[in-house]
Amino acid sequence: MNDLNINFSLDKFENLIMDIGWESLDDWFNFWNNQRNIFSIDQFWTNKVNDDWIWGLALPLLSHAYKLQNNFSDRKIIGISALPGTGKTTLGKWLEAISLKLNFKIVVISIDDFYLPSEEMKLAVENNPWNVSRGFPGSHSVELMHEKLLGWKINGELNVPVFDKSLRGGLGDRSHWRYENPDLLILEGWFLGIEPLSLDINEIPTELSDLSSQESFYRKKIQKNLQKYLDVWSLIDNIWQIKPLRFKYMNMWKSNQEQEMFLQKGNALKDEKLSNFLRMLDVAVPHISFDDINSYALLLIDQKRNLVDAGLNLRYL
Repeated sequence: MNDLNINFSLDKFENLIMDIGWESLDDWFNFWNNQRNIFSIDQFWTNKVNDDWIWGLALPLLSHAYKLQNNFSDRKIIGISALPGTGKTTLGKWLEAISLKLNFKIVVISIDDFYLPSEEMKLAVENNPWNVSRGFPGSHSVELMHEKLLGWKINGELNVPVFDKSLRGGLGDRSHWRYENPDLLILEGWFLGIEPLSLDINEIPTELSDLSSQESFYRKKIQKNLQKYLDVWSLIDNIWQIKPLRFKYMNMWKSNQEQEMFLQKGNALKDEKLSNFLRMLDVAVPHISFDDINSYALLLIDQKRNLVDAGLNLRYL
């Protein structure tokens, strides 16, 4: 791997690869290097994909799915926890396509596909301080999500809604239902794996000095909402967390994501609606909660989304 353009520690990375199930980093690299003809990745990203994302994230995650599928008889769910705009949706499309070339089927779904239907959503987000139409814990059909994931684990049949964020002038709504029979399931989301704080939220030092009283109040409500997601998190076998070195990078990534959606579909969050949504993402869940996710693998990225660290999460060991 020395010939690749990567800047993360290979020692920590090798520990991850060996934990996944390979004898050594060289053994793993040779395995995938011999498969180069099947894993073209550029078609899924608009810009050229760097070596670090191919070899440091995409292939290790695929490797983990590959080993779980081959070594266990029960159906497994991998979680991807990453802030909006990170690139997890595009990564998911690649994983779905490449798994078929390896003779098993991955299906990637988002917790956002389980957003409440429009009428229920109006009630769920009523009077939130950011005036956003969705996004925070409490805006999903959590019981439905748990039911569908558990049902798939039991009988292998997946029947889930698909949420289109471009509908209703950018407010979004369910567009159709998806029927699949995957061998392995990946669930992704921006607060996936986040648990309610054990301390009173007002006792946690805030990263923001300008938090309004209404925001502080609503944060407590969101902490109660997070309790409802724990049953879903319990169905996930391992979580891969893609985490920025600084939380604020998310603002640029999400803005760019919405611009691309507008160019593709003609509807997206813009101007004040976008600013409000970014504010919600920034303050709805305390930043400290993202440090406490019990993830299996932890991957750190810089502002340009270069992978700067990849390995097992010390909290998991």
